[in-house]
Order: sequence, then C-alpha cells, then structure tokens
Amino acid sequence: MSSAMAWTWTIAALVMLAYLLRQWVWKISKKKKKLPPGPRGFPFFGNLHMLGELPHRDLHQLAQKHGPVMYLRLGLVPAIVVSSPQAAEQFLKAHDLVFASRPTLEAAKHVSYEQRNLSFAPYGSYWRNIRKMCTLELLSNHKINSFKSMRKEELGLLIKFVQEAAGDCVAVDLSAKVSSLSAGI
Repeated sequence: MSSAMAWTWTIAALVMLAYLLRQWVWKISKKKKKLPPGPRGFPFFGNLHMLGELPHRDLHQLAQKHGPVMYLRLGLVPAIVVSSPQAAEQFLKAHDLVFASRPTLEAAKHVSYEQRNLSFAPYGSYWRNIRKMCTLELLSNHKINSFKSMRKEELGLLIKFVQEAAGDCVAVDLSAKVSSLSAGI
C-alpha cells in the first residue's frame, strides 16, 4: 500500500510540475511578443470564424471592441489589423522596413523563379535594382511616348467599332471591349 501511495504522490508532483512549467513558458512567451489586444481564437482556425459575409463590417465591430490596432490570427497566420488612418500612418512610418517585404509563398517560388521578380521578391538590394531598372527602362517618358502611335491606333479601332455598332443599333459590351483594348495595347 505504501508503494502505491508513493506512486500517486510522484504522479501528482509530476503533473503539478508540468503545469507550472507550462504556465511559466506561456508567461515568458507572452512577455516577449508584446502583441496588441485582440479576440481569442480557436487553435487551427484562429479568428476566421468571426469574419462573415461582410468582413469589413465584422472587422469594424472588432475594432470598436479591441481598439484601432488589434491582433488576429487568420488560420495559422498571425495578422496585425490597423483600422484608423492615424494609427496606420504612425505604424508605417515607424516600422516601414518591416512591412516593405512580402511573405514567402510556395506558389510564388514555383511561378516566379524562386521569387525573383518585382512583384514577389523580398525587399532588399535585389528588389531595389529591379524596381530601378523597370522605372528607367520600361516606365520612362521616352518609352511611354514611343508606344503613343500604337495606343492611338488601338483606340481608333475601338472608337470605329463602337460607331459602327451604334449605326447598326447593336448592343456593345464595353467592359469586354475596354479589356481587349487594354490587352491589345
């Protein structure tokens, strides 16, 4: 009977020690992060269940409850939501380099050669060089003006098509035509 009693006390002590260790680790990890306030979420879903058909309204209600800067977990992805212009301005001025880069995505690695293009490359010297090259070589006034005649011709074709359709009293899907104009240019 005494050995069973000793085992019971040993197991109880181990359970208590494990509980205290978990509380200590949780308290240390909570102090390191210093996250803004936010609603508690579920383990895998996070706060996704709080966003319904109109997420902008749900986020507004959460911001009224938790403040203009709040912490949400969208699934397993942590997110800081800033809902006031003043807080966003202060946030981005103070921490602009932290938010200049984009998250690494597996799909982007495969589609864009290990994220080596302008839209998916992480912020750094490589991205700045690509941006400078695009600005100087693709988006300069000289390059844009060199395609002026082509833009004029495509626009003329669209206007001619619309005039002919108006003369024949035919309905025209302008959204599709403007889309094809953009693709043609």
